[in-house]
Amino acid sequence: MIPAIETSAALLGLAALLAYLLGSVPFGVVMARLFGLGDLRQVGSGNIGATNVLRTGNKLAAFLTLVLDAGKGAIAVVAGRILLGEDAAQVAGVAAFLGHCYPVFLRFHGGKGVATFLGTLLALAWPIGLAACAIWAVTAGVFRISSLAALVAAALSPAAALALGHGTATLLCLALAGLIFLRHKPNIARLLSGDEPRIGSKS
Repeated sequence: MIPAIETSAALLGLAALLAYLLGSVPFGVVMARLFGLGDLRQVGSGNIGATNVLRTGNKLAAFLTLVLDAGKGAIAVVAGRILLGEDAAQVAGVAAFLGHCYPVFLRFHGGKGVATFLGTLLALAWPIGLAACAIWAVTAGVFRISSLAALVAAALSPAAALALGHGTATLLCLALAGLIFLRHKPNIARLLSGDEPRIGSKS
């Protein structure tokens, strides 16, 4: 259930490196500084993603962070596909996601990867991406908890890949879902204790 490996290891490695560096750009931190919101790592949960930017009360900065973080994954996938092939697209998508979660520019202390996860899936196979976005939106709308929505969307993405006829993306979905759960360990603990903040709550 993986695409055929047709690109050389050297080119795949280069694609992974460039995608990782793109993913490492901390757009949440950049937007917070541009909008005069201070150091995002000292706000709310300290996370560098759009949900924490929203806790500052600046919806435009949060929206731009969401779009740019999703764009990192999407651009990596599309560039890998156009320049090298489908195998490189998947490698680049995973690398961009890892870059966001473990960015070299922030000493490997990054975000949870949700927007980059969704952007990667949208570019990789838009039906899977739309399904994951819809699952996120419905869960977030019902429970008003961003982390729960992310976990549910990630957990169901491999099943969505299979159901929608994109079996070669299943392994990638499983890998990204596992990383999403790993990055959300503190959130899972707060969900179980009932202490997880809801969408829109400020620091």
